Amino acid sequence: MLIAGPLGASDVAQRATARARGSDRPTAIAIGRALLAEPPPAQLTQIRCEKAGPHRICGLVVSGVKFKRPLDRQAFLAEVRALIEGAFNHAELEEVDLWATVPLSARKGVVVSGDAAKPTAATVFAVTVPRTALAQLGRQLESGRDVYWDPAFADSLSKGIPQ
Repeated sequence: MLIAGPLGASDVAQRATARARGSDRPTAIAIGRALLAEPPPAQLTQIRCEKAGPHRICGLVVSGVKFKRPLDRQAFLAEVRALIEGAFNHAELEEVDLWATVPLSARKGVVVSGDAAKPTAATVFAVTVPRTALAQLGRQLESGRDVYWDPAFADSLSKGIPQ
């Protein structure tokens, strides 16, 4: 099991920059620096910020595998909540979307890029949180309202994923 601790400032900056995407990369980098200062157990693989006029939205992608410590359903939801709240705390955003993905295997010879590409990852968890609903985030996650769970992923978390 990999134990994550605080990173040095240059490591955090480098990782945040490498994971930043979108039309508003400076905001993505700022959010990444804040969220990666204490690396979360669920590996944050991408921070995408888009800006259109006054509207700013952030998407966070976490890995649904390779947790830095075992996570059960409650611990995973606590991580989701911390990441979403952290993004809102470090930028003026209208909405934060978070999803977890897992890799899909592709047989030798399968096209994985271009117009005929087969998917290489599957979404196993997703939630959208407008700033106006941030105060209800805990209730939303606990109730499962407007939250997508892949049944197999949810089942694996209910058993606790050993990492």
